[in-house]
Amino acid sequence: MNLDNIIAKRSKKTICRDGDLIIKLFDDDYSKSDVLNEALNQARVEETGLAIPKLREVTKVDGKWALVTDFIEGSTLTEIMRDDPGSADEYLELFVDLQMEIHSKRAPLLTKLHDKMSRKIDQTELDATTRYDLHTRLEALRAHDKVCHGDFSMGNVIISKDGDPYIIDWAHATQGNASADAARTYLLFWLKDERELAAKYMSLFSKKSDTAKQYIEKWLPVVAASQSVKGKPEERELLLSWVNVVDYE
Repeated sequence: MNLDNIIAKRSKKTICRDGDLIIKLFDDDYSKSDVLNEALNQARVEETGLAIPKLREVTKVDGKWALVTDFIEGSTLTEIMRDDPGSADEYLELFVDLQMEIHSKRAPLLTKLHDKMSRKIDQTELDATTRYDLHTRLEALRAHDKVCHGDFSMGNVIISKDGDPYIIDWAHATQGNASADAARTYLLFWLKDERELAAKYMSLFSKKSDTAKQYIEKWLPVVAASQSVKGKPEERELLLSWVNVVDYE
C-alpha cells in the first residue's frame, strides 16, 4: 500500500492516493470505535444506492487504522465554483438537489440524529441552564428517519470527469430531520465566511424542500452547540454566538 502520494491532511488523519484507491490514514490516538463507525456508516449509505465511493477495506498500516475507498477522478464543487463563478447559481442548485436526494433515502441502522445531538449538548462547556434550554428545544423538534450527511459541504461533492456527482465523507451520517442537516450546511457556509452563499443556500433549500426558513432556523442553536464540541478554537466563538441566535419559545 503506497502512502507517498498525500493529497490532503486533516485533523488527526491523512488522505493518500494509491492508484484507483483512496487511503484515509488515522493518527495513532484516533478512536478505534470512531474509525469502525465511519466504515459502518459508509457501508450502510452504500446500500441506499446513493452515488458514493465504495468502501474496499478496513485495515491497519504501520499500526494505524485506515479506510480504503474508491478514488473518484474529478473536482469538488468548491473548485468548480471557484473556477467558474458565473455559473455559481447553477452549481448551488445541483448542490441542493443532491442534498435532497440524500434526504430521500432511509438507512434504519444509522445512529439517530436526535440521540447524537443530545449527547453533544451534554459534552459542551455551556452552563446548565443553556444545556437545559437546548435539550428542551431538541425535544420539541420532530425526529424523522431521513438519511442526513452531517457535514454536507461543497468540498464533499466531487464531479467526476464524466460529469457524475459523488458524495464523500460519511463520518457524521445519521438518520433524522432533514432540516437539521440543512442547518448544519448553512453554518458551514458561515464558518467559511460565505454569508451571501449561506443566504442563497437557505432560500433555495427552503423553496425546493417546501420547508419554512423559520423551521430550519429552529435547529441552528442545537446544531451550533453540537459543532462546538469539535474543539476548533477558531470556530468556537462564532458557533457559540449561534447558540442563542433564535429566541426560545
